[in-house]
Amino acid sequence: MRITALLALLLTVALAAWAWWSRPIRVAPAATTVETTAPVAAVTAPEPAPYPPDTGRQPSPPGPGSTAPAQSRPATGGALLLPVQGIDRGQLADTFTDARSEGRLHDAIDIMAPTGTPVLAVADGHVEKLFDSERGGLTIYQFEPSGRFAYYYAHLDAYAPGLAEGQAVTRGQVIGTVGSSGNASDEAPHLHFAIFRLGPEKRWWEGEAINPYPHLREGTLPR
Repeated sequence: MRITALLALLLTVALAAWAWWSRPIRVAPAATTVETTAPVAAVTAPEPAPYPPDTGRQPSPPGPGSTAPAQSRPATGGALLLPVQGIDRGQLADTFTDARSEGRLHDAIDIMAPTGTPVLAVADGHVEKLFDSERGGLTIYQFEPSGRFAYYYAHLDAYAPGLAEGQAVTRGQVIGTVGSSGNASDEAPHLHFAIFRLGPEKRWWEGEAINPYPHLREGTLPR
């Protein structure tokens, strides 16, 4: 009796084990796996932003300690250069208050030199006006960078080749030659040099005369 019951139990267990091992196994299709994995998210993600466009901005100016190009440096030592090549400061004469015709004062100084001697820009600036006048002959009106003062060169024999109105000039640049044009004597060629403090209108033909003698003699700038 016990043996029969035991055999029945073993048969039941065997049938249950056979049923478990023989059950169908479900495998997910490959397409389902692909559709739900990370690559799908990568396809729908936004594209990277493009590179910034070229703005065309120029390089920044040189920082502290950098060497600027020679043409952009200020006048050496902040001093006025003697406008006639080869003339020493000790050769200058103060003729600022000398009398002239028609009750006029000179309002300038004359620097004597042979015809053709190079005339130099006394400081950095630009050519405001080239003018041929009855009294001054061939003349140059140069404005300094701040626009407060004008430097006036008169009785020139000639302008430097290529010199033009609006042209930037640098301290020591040859801008013309000494001569005796205008009402100057052919026997006494010289440069008539003047400094004018300009008014707010910045008129090249109008300004307050400043004695250039002490500035050229001491190498200082007008204030």
